[in-house]
Amino acid sequence: MSDPTLADLDVIVLDYGAGNLRSVVRAVERVGARPEVASQPAALDEASVVILPGVGAAADTMHNLRSLGLVEPIREYIAADRPFLGVCMGLQALMTVSEEGGEHPCLDVIEGRVVRLPAGRKIPHMGWNRVEQRRQSPLFAGIPDGAHFYFVHSYYCDLADPANLAATTSYGVDVTAAVERGRLAATQFHPEKSGAYGLRIYRNFLSMHAELDGAAP
Repeated sequence: MSDPTLADLDVIVLDYGAGNLRSVVRAVERVGARPEVASQPAALDEASVVILPGVGAAADTMHNLRSLGLVEPIREYIAADRPFLGVCMGLQALMTVSEEGGEHPCLDVIEGRVVRLPAGRKIPHMGWNRVEQRRQSPLFAGIPDGAHFYFVHSYYCDLADPANLAATTSYGVDVTAAVERGRLAATQFHPEKSGAYGLRIYRNFLSMHAELDGAAP
């Protein structure tokens, strides 16, 4: 699974207090990259790839990102179509607004709302669920349609534009499982907790952008 061609990528994992930071770092290391953990906006300047992990609530996430001065640098980085991967709350933070605990503005990179999962199912949605690929995507290269990934969440992203949708899962409603737009991708599931297919997500994403540093085979 490890790919030595990824070692030359300048991979930055943003540290704003997310609980899954270390597990994301270890997963990225397992596929062959050498990620650096950073919380300074200047770290984005020379990054080949930026990864935004996350668990918890949108309000806390946005508060921490603002406190570190990361909100505008993240928006500018993504607007420049530079490689960015969001994980769980790292996906929800990309939306326009979150309804979790009230109404809270998010990064507004992808138009949409973060809304609560419907009543009638156990919340939070915690465990393995099938992910249905909605279009051909290099993010899912080598991963069969319907493969299982690990989820932990009570809210999901209701996208305004279905063109950004890469994959869904079913949990009382079709839940956005992954989005992709240009060099931006993000997942509601936790690839770092999803075994071999989860590691494949990290490897695929990094491999897509390895040529930016001349690191492609």
